[in-house]
Amino acid sequence: MPSPFIIDRSSVTQIMAWVLVALLPGIAVYVWLFGAGILVTLSLATVTALAAEAAMLKARGYPLKPFLTDLSAIVTAWLLALSLPSLAPWWLIITGTLFAIVVAKHLYGGLGQNIFNPAMVGYAVLIVSFPVQMTHWAGPLELTSTHLGLAQSAAVIFGGEVPKATLDAITMATPLDVLRTGLHQQLTVDEVMTQPIFGHYGGVGFEWLAAAFVLGGLLLWALRIISWQVPLTFLAGVWLTAGFLHFFDAGRFGPPWFHLFTPSVMLCAFFIATDPVSGATTPRGKLIFGLGAGVLTIVIRTWGGFPDGVAFAILLMNVCVPLIDQYTQPRVYGEAVVVKRGGAGKEPRA
Repeated sequence: MPSPFIIDRSSVTQIMAWVLVALLPGIAVYVWLFGAGILVTLSLATVTALAAEAAMLKARGYPLKPFLTDLSAIVTAWLLALSLPSLAPWWLIITGTLFAIVVAKHLYGGLGQNIFNPAMVGYAVLIVSFPVQMTHWAGPLELTSTHLGLAQSAAVIFGGEVPKATLDAITMATPLDVLRTGLHQQLTVDEVMTQPIFGHYGGVGFEWLAAAFVLGGLLLWALRIISWQVPLTFLAGVWLTAGFLHFFDAGRFGPPWFHLFTPSVMLCAFFIATDPVSGATTPRGKLIFGLGAGVLTIVIRTWGGFPDGVAFAILLMNVCVPLIDQYTQPRVYGEAVVVKRGGAGKEPRA
């Protein structure tokens, strides 16, 4: 029997379809705890991504059907949408999605050629360019006095007539924002975490959303769509770095379980850092990639200019991938190994 001896019959479409299925528990919990606005954001991002994908394929002379039906553009759209405030204005969603598909994906050669994760590129562009609009997050329904339905959420997103008092009642800062602001006001971590937004491990509602992403991620791992190295080392990097800082100064640095139970960390661990294109490909390289991204996430959260550092951590590690892969390549079976004998020279040994 000729090589290859390991045959993988899964297609890009099948893999992407399973990723979308794995995101459904998180989306369901998002709707349950934060309202239906995320459905509008997901729909708008999906339509924009498919339109941008079709336009770029047409411009590059590629057939539309094979690439539009591989679901990769939809996966990028969903990952970006789940990283944005669910009531973000329509133009923000479209801008981020266009940048992710047109610039981060197709200008680098399309699927399989991009060196940066497209969803994280779109997010980074938005948080740097429009920081104010990226802070208007829908609060958990448990803590808000006004609940918006699907139509009302769409009105907010598309700039309809919504009283300012209503917006103030449904939007609030994320737990990461609250903690960062409180520490800048010289409050201790314990003093900040007495506020209602904080739950047992993370933020109210946010910790359940994080758990839902873990459930979807475990499905991908059980199906062998992702390997264990990146999620485990990424979470270990977050826990160890946050735990080290918290151990030495619990008043200034949040506990590791708080950082771990944020939705962005779990979404990144199982769905973003595991990107087979922009991430490391060797087994040892995946360990380095995940650990480095986890450490950088806490470093940026602690000393950076933004409350969350997941996107920037992934993009910085994307830059390191060629070097990581080069120095962690496993030895090819049958390759000769050069060894020294008595310091007098070298000779090959199989």
